[in-house]
Parts: sequence; structure tokens; C-alpha cells
Amino acid sequence: MKDIIENIVEESIELKRKFIKKNTDLIIDGADKISDCLISGHKILIFGNGGSAADAQHIAAEFVNRFRIERLPLAALALTTDTSILTSIGNDYSFDDIFAKQILALGKKHDIAIGISTSGNSKNVIKAVEASKAIGIYTVVLTGRGGKLASLADMIFPVESDITARIQEVHILLGHIICELVDRNLFPEQFLMNPQKI
Repeated sequence: MKDIIENIVEESIELKRKFIKKNTDLIIDGADKISDCLISGHKILIFGNGGSAADAQHIAAEFVNRFRIERLPLAALALTTDTSILTSIGNDYSFDDIFAKQILALGKKHDIAIGISTSGNSKNVIKAVEASKAIGIYTVVLTGRGGKLASLADMIFPVESDITARIQEVHILLGHIICELVDRNLFPEQFLMNPQKI
């Protein structure tokens, strides 16, 4: 059992190292785009299924509440939380539409949509990305090896693994990195004032 634990940890660490090394410039670009979106008074819309739904809610909470510094709330919304909306759309239309209809209702041009799908083939995430692009929302996708979403999104972060748990571990690391970079972009004085706490 100890060997199994050590192998899981090593596999996770190595995958994260490879992902960060390959995508460092893209991560910086993504954080800059999110920062510009928020500065301009727009918002971040985040969505996914299962564990990716939890990740969407997690990252939205980091933006709205706080991450590592005390600062103003940032406009982010997880589209995975309103059970009445999710179940009414799923019941009256299709589960494939649960995010797309929210994008059309809540999204505005120049917002950013972040779709999370470890397979890259989640139909409801695909439809939400398509709806976003149709109304001028910039689209960012976190996936495994890419899937159908790889050809749809404006910015894609693929994780080169077939193991869902490892992909999700990279996704949440990426989310945390982006949260910190956005904080540093928007509130640099906070980091200068309290460097020992950061």
C-alpha cells in the first residue's frame, strides 16, 4: 500500500511539472486576460460536471471571497450551483443545455467563460462554449487530452493524462495559480505591503 501511495504522489507531481513547464506562457496570458476582463467590469463564468463542477465552484469562491490576500471581491459565477435552474432546464429541455442557457441569460460580450471537462467531450460544456462564442464571450477550456473542445475554445489547457483524478489535480493547481496571478495583477500593493505573509 505504501508503494501505491508513493506512486500516486510521484505521478501527480510529475504530471504537474510537465504541464507547468509546457504551459507557463499560456498561464500568464490566461491570467492577464482574466485580469483585463475583471478590470473592465466584466465577469468570469465557470462550469463543468461532477468533480469539475466542484472545481468550478471552488475557483469561483476564490475570486468572489478571497484567495491569499484581503481585497475586494471579484466577479465570478459558477453555473453549477442553482438546482432549480439545472433541473428545470434538464427536465424541460436537455441536460446538454444546462450551461448554455445560463450563458445566454447571464453572459455578456467580453465576459470570460471557463469550461472544465476532463474528457474534453462533455456535451453541455461544448454547447456552453459554442453559446459563449456566439455572443462574444472569450472561452477558456481545461481538459485532459483535448477532445472536441480543443477545436472550439479560444484558449485551451490540455493535461496529457488519461487518469481523471490526475487531470483534476492539475486543473485545481492551475486554478490556484491563475487566482494568485490575477490577485498580483489587480492588487500589487497588497503584496508589497505584506510580503512576509505571502
